Amino acid sequence: MELSLHGISHRVGAQPFLYPLDLRPVPGAVTVLLGATQAGKTTLMRLMAGLDRPTEGRIEVDGTDVTGWPVRQRDVAMVYQQFINYPSMTVRDNIASPLKLRGKLDRAGVHDRVEQLARKLHIEMHLDKLPAQLSGGQQQRVALARALAKQAPLMLLDEPLVNLDYKLREELRDELTQLFAAGDSTVIYATTEPAEALMLGGYTAVMDAGELLQYGPTAEVFHRPASLRVARAFSDPPMNLLLAQGLGDRLQLLPGLDLMLPGQGAVTVGVRANALRVQAQPGDIALKGQVELAEISGSDTFVHVRSEVGDLVAQLTGVHDFDLGTPLTLYLQASQVHVFDAAGLLTRAPERRGGR
Repeated sequence: MELSLHGISHRVGAQPFLYPLDLRPVPGAVTVLLGATQAGKTTLMRLMAGLDRPTEGRIEVDGTDVTGWPVRQRDVAMVYQQFINYPSMTVRDNIASPLKLRGKLDRAGVHDRVEQLARKLHIEMHLDKLPAQLSGGQQQRVALARALAKQAPLMLLDEPLVNLDYKLREELRDELTQLFAAGDSTVIYATTEPAEALMLGGYTAVMDAGELLQYGPTAEVFHRPASLRVARAFSDPPMNLLLAQGLGDRLQLLPGLDLMLPGQGAVTVGVRANALRVQAQPGDIALKGQVELAEISGSDTFVHVRSEVGDLVAQLTGVHDFDLGTPLTLYLQASQVHVFDAAGLLTRAPERRGGR
């Protein structure tokens, strides 16, 4: 399906929920809608599905204007944060329901398709149970399997994993990435988590306060955020933002503390947490400070430092033990920073390895 949104916006009374935007998701690929709560992701998906009508603009599917078409006239599959299953049907019948409605497969074909999806989502042992007999994670897998069974050309998933525990979210992300890659659907997937967007790959549309800020290949948007707003939205932990003054051949953070990069006037230097180190390398600049907090998360340690240039967060590989108040120097290469001009627009990004 080729979905195109042209100048669409959405208001309820005088309250804008979505400002005018254009978006053309890449057919047959995953497009992630990334943004904080109330960024406009759910509003946008409801317009795509036909549950709501845009206040302005038009929606086209394969060149046909479907702006006024209700959801029942569109070939769309949807999965929400809260799983929705038919409580009186077994898991098998829940998954089979869209296949039976389509009537394109005989009984054996429906059985085979249900078994195949159940195995992929690891719920084959629960096919003859009712949804109420399953855990929340298992019920969400049933909802996902039913949506996949529909084989709709457009699949909308609105934060489908947000209510699951961490381990189960990780497992399902891996499985969904493989299932999406093997299918032919255009997938729109909403999330608040930058890590989830990176894991799913494909393309990402960054949203904030009802505005579409940037759309493109996920890796490109992450490495080259077009503005400070995009950088803030697509960074976890948040990007460190430092004020600097461009003095022609260098950026001055403080008198005597310079990044040897060209610039003029007031700029903002963006430093990702994993670009900061506690071991010096040739060409580094040193940022002196004191430890305010050290958090261990998985195999990384996040160190919060009050430094001479402002508060910083460093993401260090491995488990590190720091006492609060301990003096700590963080090291940084000028080649690893982003630079944003006075208007908040990107003027420089770190070169990616291999030039990609």
